[in-house]
Amino acid sequence: MAPLLELRNITKQFPGVLADDRVSLTVEAGQIHALLGENGAGKSTLMHILYGLSRADAGEILLEGQPLQLHSPADAIAHGIGMIHQDFMLIPRFSVVENVVIGLQKDGPQLDLRSAALRLSDLARQYGLVVDPEARVEHLSVGVQQRVEILKLLYRHARLLILDEPTGVLTPQETEGLFAVLRRLAAQGHAVLLITHKLHEVIAVADQVTVLRDGRVIGSLPVRQSSARQLARMMVGREVTLRVDKPAQQAGPPLLQITDLQVRGDNGQPKVRGVTLTVHGGEILGLAGVDGNGQSELAEALMGLRPVEAGQVTLAKKDLTRHSPAARRASHLGYIPADRRQVGSIGPLSIAYNAVLGTLRRYTTWGGLFLNPGHIDRHARHLVNEFDVRTPSIHFEAGKLSGGNLQKVVLGRELLARPTALVVEQPTRGLDVGATEYVHRQLLAERSRGAALLLISAELEEILALSDRIAVLYQGKIMGVLTAGAQESNSQIELLGLMMAGSPLASLSNLHTPGRSDGPHG
Repeated sequence: MAPLLELRNITKQFPGVLADDRVSLTVEAGQIHALLGENGAGKSTLMHILYGLSRADAGEILLEGQPLQLHSPADAIAHGIGMIHQDFMLIPRFSVVENVVIGLQKDGPQLDLRSAALRLSDLARQYGLVVDPEARVEHLSVGVQQRVEILKLLYRHARLLILDEPTGVLTPQETEGLFAVLRRLAAQGHAVLLITHKLHEVIAVADQVTVLRDGRVIGSLPVRQSSARQLARMMVGREVTLRVDKPAQQAGPPLLQITDLQVRGDNGQPKVRGVTLTVHGGEILGLAGVDGNGQSELAEALMGLRPVEAGQVTLAKKDLTRHSPAARRASHLGYIPADRRQVGSIGPLSIAYNAVLGTLRRYTTWGGLFLNPGHIDRHARHLVNEFDVRTPSIHFEAGKLSGGNLQKVVLGRELLARPTALVVEQPTRGLDVGATEYVHRQLLAERSRGAALLLISAELEEILALSDRIAVLYQGKIMGVLTAGAQESNSQIELLGLMMAGSPLASLSNLHTPGRSDGPHG
């Protein structure tokens, strides 16, 4: 019997980049097959080809042994191949059933939504996807919206479901719920292609794993015959330390203090609602939460990039609330933004000039009238050597660096300024496990130096590994603050997950064991 899907020698080239190089992959019915690799490994390009969003330059796709030509997503759906993207393709004002049937051919003058809702309810029961067909999508949690996306594919008779980084916006409880659904889908004969860069997810749910690196298949093997360490080595081509070594140390005095901060989003609506937090010297305070709950707005407000409506920000007892970004940097408040390319650097400029952004006055002559190129170059060479930036020259365009190397430039620039406090936002997003390991070491070195670090990350594993205390942000409010590692890890993950879903710590006393910090504000 032929496998459900075969990709044979798929090759795709873009100008200057060989995205996929003779990639072959086999997926069986009833199998959860993980496609593992870091950003730039070729995963997304391969799935776009399989879903009809792009055409391969060479190679072939076989479905149950028959060659398949895909010119559009409609072709893929017609052959039972469906894809759920990282950004859901739902219309918020429509109901669940309306979202599911939209785009389907009508049998008469109008769609029979009642019959569609009944069939949808049957599918939901069959696969354990609890969803109200009449509910409006805008009122649903992110995890339930993802179920709607899965139901859309099942309603269209999809046999192969492609999920692209599906857990990035989910709480731990929602992630486990998704895995249960995927296992049930596989048990009923569907095939699942899970695109991810998270090793623990592969180990937790997949049957088979194929690893891509630089557009090529490094290997494909049953998950039960693999380990996280082996898969990490396959991803980056060398041994990687997966466990963070965080030495115990005593926190120092309070340095960064945020008091009753209130900030509006781009749409004019409140996004940060009375946040109060204190970060001590020699401490990493992790801020956990599902993306979109006010984390970015908080970071921008702390750096003076977004106006503060009310509240106060102080650094070493100095009020910075109304200071400009330049004044905040001059007061030794550092910032590593989530977007290293658009916010953290200026792509067309050289590495050398990116290395001194925000501190140019230190590299001038004649009373600040002229830049001193020699001084700038010496600083840049020191940064490149100290932070292991792989580049042909300090005069190379920063925008042409890989994500990992550009992050090292941004990281080095901020750390060499010796900040009193550092706001770190999504520091390892899109980085391979090797670059992630390096960034984590540097952040812990800053902690050892005595700086105060506010770590904002959507990766709960990163928060747990690096933080001394963990605060949870939900819809712009702090749900509570915990001491990291003060209780058994599974119990703490469960507690954090409930807080990320909107349950205040004070309401979870029955689940809570020692580890509570100094009140809900820390």
